[in-house]
Amino acid sequence: MFKHVVWFRLLLPQCLQAQSCATFACTAFTNANIAKSGNFGSLAQLCTTARLVKQLHAVLVISGHSKDVLWSTKLVNLYANNGELSFSRLTFRNMHKKNVFSWNSIISACVKNGFFLEAMEIFSEMLLEAVRPDRFTFPVLLKAAAALLLLRKGRSIHCWVAKLGVDSDVYVASSLINLYGKCGAAWDAHKVFDKMFYRDVGSWNSMISGFCQNGLASEAVVVFEQMIIRNKPLDSITVASILPAIAPLGYLVKGRLIHVYVIKHGLDFDTFVSNALIDMYAKSGCILDARRVFDELRTKDLVSWNAVIAAYEQEGDPVSAIQFLYEMKATSFSPDMLTMVSLASICAQLGDGRFGRSVHNYVVRKEYGCLTFVSNAIVDMYAKLGMVANASRVFDNMNTKDVISWNSLITGNTQNGLSNEAIALYHKMQEEGIQFDQGTLVSILPACSHLGAVREGTCIHCHSIKMGLHSDLFVTTCLIDMYAKCGKLEESLHLFEEVPKRSSVPWNAIICGLGIHGHGEKSLDLFEEMQKQEVEPDQVTFVSLLSSCSHAGLVDQGKKFFNLMYCEYGIVPNLRHYACMVDLLGRSGKLDLAHDFITKMPIKPDASVWGALLGACRIHGNLELGKVASAHVFELDPENVGYYVLMSNMYATERRWEGVNNLRSLAIDMGLRKTPGWSSIEVNNNVHVFYTGNRSHPQIEGIYAEMASLLGKIKSIGYTPDFSCVLQDVEEDEKEHILSSHSERLAIVFGLIQTKAQTSLHIFKNLRVCGDCHSATKFISTVTQREIIVRDSNRFHCFKEGTCSCGDYW
Repeated sequence: MFKHVVWFRLLLPQCLQAQSCATFACTAFTNANIAKSGNFGSLAQLCTTARLVKQLHAVLVISGHSKDVLWSTKLVNLYANNGELSFSRLTFRNMHKKNVFSWNSIISACVKNGFFLEAMEIFSEMLLEAVRPDRFTFPVLLKAAAALLLLRKGRSIHCWVAKLGVDSDVYVASSLINLYGKCGAAWDAHKVFDKMFYRDVGSWNSMISGFCQNGLASEAVVVFEQMIIRNKPLDSITVASILPAIAPLGYLVKGRLIHVYVIKHGLDFDTFVSNALIDMYAKSGCILDARRVFDELRTKDLVSWNAVIAAYEQEGDPVSAIQFLYEMKATSFSPDMLTMVSLASICAQLGDGRFGRSVHNYVVRKEYGCLTFVSNAIVDMYAKLGMVANASRVFDNMNTKDVISWNSLITGNTQNGLSNEAIALYHKMQEEGIQFDQGTLVSILPACSHLGAVREGTCIHCHSIKMGLHSDLFVTTCLIDMYAKCGKLEESLHLFEEVPKRSSVPWNAIICGLGIHGHGEKSLDLFEEMQKQEVEPDQVTFVSLLSSCSHAGLVDQGKKFFNLMYCEYGIVPNLRHYACMVDLLGRSGKLDLAHDFITKMPIKPDASVWGALLGACRIHGNLELGKVASAHVFELDPENVGYYVLMSNMYATERRWEGVNNLRSLAIDMGLRKTPGWSSIEVNNNVHVFYTGNRSHPQIEGIYAEMASLLGKIKSIGYTPDFSCVLQDVEEDEKEHILSSHSERLAIVFGLIQTKAQTSLHIFKNLRVCGDCHSATKFISTVTQREIIVRDSNRFHCFKEGTCSCGDYW
């Protein structure tokens, strides 16, 4: 009686309305025979709103039929279908009798309304009530487990499925495949798939989608091909599931064949399928095909617009992407979180910090920042814009950080020259228990390369072996690069011998490594070997080759490779190739030829091209041509302080102090600061950094005392200070002191004091070695009988017994 009072109070307004509601034909409900005749189903279909369901419920309470299990179960479903889960729960709880259908209905109601955890709890309650689940119980439960990524719970449900013998049911099996696929257990899904006696299209779709979601694109294609062999019909979901696997595998021809099938069977009218085709063509580099599919779409949704914007963004055409954004807004579509991810990348490509802040503000306003993948895109955007402080603030404010978040910030610090900060982040990531992946190693190893932190790099190499990531092509390539740039060329060559050489990536790394060590001829020999093994060179290969030729003064060979690049391999030279050629010609003293080469370029030279000429003018003391080059670089890259320093040094060499002062004043007025020269050396597992002229090191007095003694020894065997390397207007005795306080000289002397006789010294310098230090180090290697290896901003110098591996050509 109490339960009826509760319902009467809850539904009193509906009861009063139902008395005069012709729609529900109250008289029909008062006749039990009519109710049992099956008219309830047709009347229940009229309940298309929560209000009508409540009216129906009120009539059932009044007529006394609310105690019927069938009717109460239908009410549970009707309330759930109309978004009234609270009434659905209450109806279920007040049922006098509950059968398996009632339990299934309330579980389904919870899942339908997104209350997945509650569905699990109700299932546990059902088992406690000794109600035996059936084949209709499990699909919705498995859907809830998949939504919550509860793999362990899903496995326990699978045990019940097997125990009750319903694992042969196609809907239950499909749900298991979907669960395992979403929870990262694709091979468990495949085991279920293999055991199925009958597979409907949904089963095939779930298996294909499961493989794709777990990065097993080739396996997804295999299942798709089996589906075709067995003449299973493909629906829109099949096509949309397999297309994401096409681009990563480079199966463009298969993608086009699927497109033909889509057109032949009229699936091209399905927006869902067309969107997947746009994405497939875009990621395959076929932007015109992606655009054609988009233009032919009859109905474009927000996903369509996002797909075509992302297509142009991935193609590196941010201007076209922005145009489509404006067109999208003109058709009354507002950007969503995926649009913001593309826009963040577009801002980075455009180098537009102001636009980037606008995108970030929109993300904050729309509260998209709570989504980790959106915040990751903003971190990456700020890092690529060089706004590392902004990237760090976004990172610090993230509620949830995944491995991509850490990788993005580590990469940002590395790319912006903040290698120490990148390594500190890597250690913090480990402290917080974040499992690193391939992307982490590819991000952090270049930081080790930049600092020459070989010990840190070796530790990371050990970690990669423990994690089984050392066999990854990109990780191994980064290790090859790291060891080469840290002076460990033998280790680099050893790794190269072990890595699969089907791709040009490891070849590029080792060719570059040999080049910076001055082994230009060996680089060329490796390229010949690469050609013999029929490995296709790419743009980076020729950048490495031209750079090697430049370091070794191999002008004729460099010209040959520049021509070979386009004539034999069809690779159109880009600005990096042109800059390498200018550097090659300029270093060899062919300054006029280098200038003439620039003026005849088919594309507009950028600051790197003119900067290469300016650097060559600095080496060879051509002030007049240096003025021409500097005028261009100041216009093209006015905020790069390095170019002002180069030109200032040229004026200083010529003792034209007025020019020096003018350039320094200009740089100061623009807020530019000269990069301080520093050198580092690792002794007893500790890295010691020395700055030019700085006296902060705790052993600096002992260093200068040893420096004075060493200076006397090298003078006695022929060393004469080169005062032209002093770029300040000071007295002669002061010039000698300035030369002695150069950072690499301080690091070398510290190494001599702190290490045993005959120990090799490894010095890392952020700027180019000056002529006087280069000469002095040759003499120091003679009197100390030491091998001294110095890596400057351009290359390695191996000093031994009074000679340098560069042959005085750097």
